[in-house]
Amino acid sequence: MLLQKATTMTDIPARTGTHAIVIGGSLAGMLAAAAVKDRVDTVEIIEAHDLPLAPQARTGVPQAAHIHPLLSGGAKAIDMLLPGTIASLLDAGANRVPMTTNMVYLSPEGWYRRWQRDTHYLIAASRDLTDSVIRRHVLSDARVKVRSHARVVSLLGDAHRVTGVKLRTADGSEHAVYGDVVIDASGRSTRTPRWLADLGITDLVEDHIDSGMAYASRVYRAPVPTANWPLINVLPDPALPGPAGGILPIEQDRWHVSVYGPPGSHPGREPEGFEAYVRSLRHPIVSDLLKHAEPLTDVTITHSTANHRFYYERLKAWPEGLIALGDSVAAFNPIYGHGMSVAAQGALAIRDVLTAGLFPGFARQAQRAVSRPINVAWSLAVGQDVLYATTTGKQATPADRLLHSYVSRLSRTATGNFRVATALTDVLTLEAPPAVLLRPDILLASIIGPLRPPHIGPGFTAQEHQLLKRAGVQLS
Repeated sequence: MLLQKATTMTDIPARTGTHAIVIGGSLAGMLAAAAVKDRVDTVEIIEAHDLPLAPQARTGVPQAAHIHPLLSGGAKAIDMLLPGTIASLLDAGANRVPMTTNMVYLSPEGWYRRWQRDTHYLIAASRDLTDSVIRRHVLSDARVKVRSHARVVSLLGDAHRVTGVKLRTADGSEHAVYGDVVIDASGRSTRTPRWLADLGITDLVEDHIDSGMAYASRVYRAPVPTANWPLINVLPDPALPGPAGGILPIEQDRWHVSVYGPPGSHPGREPEGFEAYVRSLRHPIVSDLLKHAEPLTDVTITHSTANHRFYYERLKAWPEGLIALGDSVAAFNPIYGHGMSVAAQGALAIRDVLTAGLFPGFARQAQRAVSRPINVAWSLAVGQDVLYATTTGKQATPADRLLHSYVSRLSRTATGNFRVATALTDVLTLEAPPAVLLRPDILLASIIGPLRPPHIGPGFTAQEHQLLKRAGVQLS
């Protein structure tokens, strides 16, 4: 878009020491700053909008209205980057949900048992709360500053080395900011592919795989205390792809409810349509619970659920000084809940590479390290989405269908086998690679099948049943 007035470009006064520039004040941007702050003298986060101090909506994050679980693989990475952050998040009201101990989970193959296990978990909180706690921890470091109301319009340097960025401020003026490291954490709106092309790097490969899925969310006042309350999840019958959804217990005794489905089975935006969609789930548990919950927000619906990835790690040439992180590299179908955790693991990978300092070739090595946690989450999300007949960008191969058949068998086995349930949880929480599911003991267990009979109905504990009874909730 052309500016309506002429712009001038000036240089920001040079700084002494080493300087890192982070594009975007998103969660990924904050974690990027945490990854490099001990390896440079100063870090500057360039953000187009204001960054709120309190847990409130941030401009440019429309997906914050939907469920955002932080998986234990990501939570552990955040605590390694910023010790004490997860404890602060819990102190602020977030819930720690052990998996599968506190899961009432109807898989396509049946109800999971609530195996007593505390090793893996998810942190249940609103995205606004998670962002605010992480932001507070990062910005408490005097070396990290934020430049608000500024947009990066291009990279400085050439195909061999990026030396900084050109930014445009709210008054239309343009400035050059120089740095030793530039990290793009601007999200799905990233311009790095175009900027690389401007530098002469044009052989970038990308994937765009879209199932056409849509999802809708609403926040409710829970009729029961949400501390130690289980995650509720209902998935469709594999033979009848259709609506799915669940309840995440978040801070301030609220339930964050999200439902989703493929084309032909999209949720509605109006409250009545949302409630009807919830009633259409495979099991009435979510509908039963919401009858006694108070709606606190309108319904938010999103159609942006495509998986999109840039394969920066495959480029023959990569400029020194440039790294991309988070959705700027790979954005996943958000229903799988991998985005925040992958960004955290990628930031930790950057920090680990930079332990040796800003050595020659550090940027390429860091970019390759960022791709490793992406590979795991990508295989999980795309491996599921390609099975929908409506998916564009890639079609399921015989190998994809064979793998899906095997995972379905594992899921059925997991309904009555602790070891297999544990292995699946290891992978889904991004604590282990999918190859774990090919261990000899897991292969043998899949052949034998469940060791216990199917669990009939939601597995609420006696204490949870008592809380529901006091709230007047009757389950079908």
